[in-house]
Amino acid sequence: MRREQLKDHHSEARLFSNRAIVSIIMILILITLLLTRLVYLQVIDHKYYTTLSNDNRVKLVPIGPTRGLIYDRNGIVLAENLAAYRLEIIPENVDDMEALLQQLATLVDIREHDLKQFRKALSQKRTFEHIPLRFRLDDHEVARISAIQHRLPGVQIVAGLSRHYPQGKTFAHVIGYVGRKDVQDLKLIDRTNYISTSHIGKSGIEKFYETHLHGSVGYQQVETNAQGRILRVLQQTQPTAGKDMHLTIDAPLQAIAEQALGEFNGSIVTIDPRNGQILTLVSNPGFDPNLFVNGIGYKEYQALNSSDSQPLYNRALLGRYPPGSTIKPFIGLAGLKYGITNEHYEVYCPGYYIIPFGEERKFRDWKRSGHGIVDLDDSITESCDVYFYDLALNLSIDRISPFLNSFGFGHKTAIDMPVENAGLLPSRDWKRQNRRQPWFPGETLNTGIGQGFLLATPLQLAHATATLANRGTAVQPYLSLDKDISTEQTSKDPLLASVEEHHWDYIIKSMTHVVHKHKGTARRIASDKFKIAGKTGTAQVFGIKQEEKYDAEAIDIKLRDHALFIAFAPAVKPRIAIAVVVENGGSGGAVAAPIAAKVIKHYMSKGSS
Repeated sequence: MRREQLKDHHSEARLFSNRAIVSIIMILILITLLLTRLVYLQVIDHKYYTTLSNDNRVKLVPIGPTRGLIYDRNGIVLAENLAAYRLEIIPENVDDMEALLQQLATLVDIREHDLKQFRKALSQKRTFEHIPLRFRLDDHEVARISAIQHRLPGVQIVAGLSRHYPQGKTFAHVIGYVGRKDVQDLKLIDRTNYISTSHIGKSGIEKFYETHLHGSVGYQQVETNAQGRILRVLQQTQPTAGKDMHLTIDAPLQAIAEQALGEFNGSIVTIDPRNGQILTLVSNPGFDPNLFVNGIGYKEYQALNSSDSQPLYNRALLGRYPPGSTIKPFIGLAGLKYGITNEHYEVYCPGYYIIPFGEERKFRDWKRSGHGIVDLDDSITESCDVYFYDLALNLSIDRISPFLNSFGFGHKTAIDMPVENAGLLPSRDWKRQNRRQPWFPGETLNTGIGQGFLLATPLQLAHATATLANRGTAVQPYLSLDKDISTEQTSKDPLLASVEEHHWDYIIKSMTHVVHKHKGTARRIASDKFKIAGKTGTAQVFGIKQEEKYDAEAIDIKLRDHALFIAFAPAVKPRIAIAVVVENGGSGGAVAAPIAAKVIKHYMSKGSS
């Protein structure tokens, strides 16, 4: 039988004590760690966690500025903002975006173009930003969404303003239009200032003066509930509205010019030669800029873009046309300045011209029977080509090119618009560099009558005409009347400053004879109330063979000559200069001059000062 061992109470008590001490120490350590963490959270990092907490209930909501309005010189509204509702989505509040889009499509009309633009923005913006899906909801659409909005997390109906152009196509090429921001826009703008702006200027004045018209963004600090709904506004910084603009354009005159062109494609540019203010800038046909504001559909855009008449093309600034006989007063002035011709020098015109000691090619005059013996005045009045063939050959391209350059041909006018063409002013160097060929005498003859390589935009023609009206003083063309963003500038090229006064008198008198003399090519537009100084022009679209006769009725309309006319009025102390280009219009005297006359007479009848 085993003997039972006695318990060691002393050892057990010591073991228990040791365990108790270890447990107490561990508890104290844990309490210390807990207290340390509490101190860290409540004291040391209090500000950081307070901010995080506030972010759960306080949000910063950007407020977009109101875009500035655009007026003509008379205060007529050309671009305005209309009240409208838009449908926006905040991606971070949406669990299933595709399901939401399908549900919204049952409530409002969502085009494929709207979805395409939305998905593009969805990939570019941050999840907490508001992304527009539809603009300009009608009352019924607003009501349908509002009724179940509590079941549409992330969906908001936002009251705002939508750009509208009340004059429609009449000012499409001047004002331009705004459209939704795209990737290219985001590269050029301050994203912070445009965070709540969905639209930006895409063309015309809207684009050139975007910064002026847009304004600065504002912010609201708002308190929201767990569902993200705004409970109250805590703080607000008001946005700075964009500035309104007043343009030099005369809206009634622009409408008259557009009506005068009728069904013809072409352009009319008028300018005040005293200060450079653009009075009309017409490019026909136009288009409705309102189609582009909230996104034009694919079919509508294709119809405009593929149209033979090219309504999206700004002919006034980008169209390059041979100036035809409208160049003759400038060539005549060059001849007088360099002493190549004078008031009494005469040339016999048999209806053609052959370069002396050159090839036997005949350079035809528009009048096949010829003009007989003519001087410079007769040649401008009746638009004799042979006289100017002879004058151009004796001047040479080396004098013609720099002289025309002094009137602004061959380079941009620097008008306050986003795009402009420089035209083309040929020279020996130009041909050598661009065609790798020498310059030929026949090309000088063509330049002397405004054909060949020489090309000009309607704006350049109007600008050069204003410079001629000012006897060599050039004015800077501009569209904005706001003095803080545009200034009137005048200059006189040294070459033109050296032209004698009586030479200016002679050319201007000859241009007056074009309209007011019985043999003048624009005699049908003469006015008894004031004198008009003008010059008709007809520019060939294609060349014809030596012995062929031009027959407008026998060829396609698109191949018919362009009709041109430049003028200023009154001939003394002019207040308006104009350039008219009528594509495939035929005769400058029969078609372009009467169009210009309607514009000039309307302007002068108002007693514009």
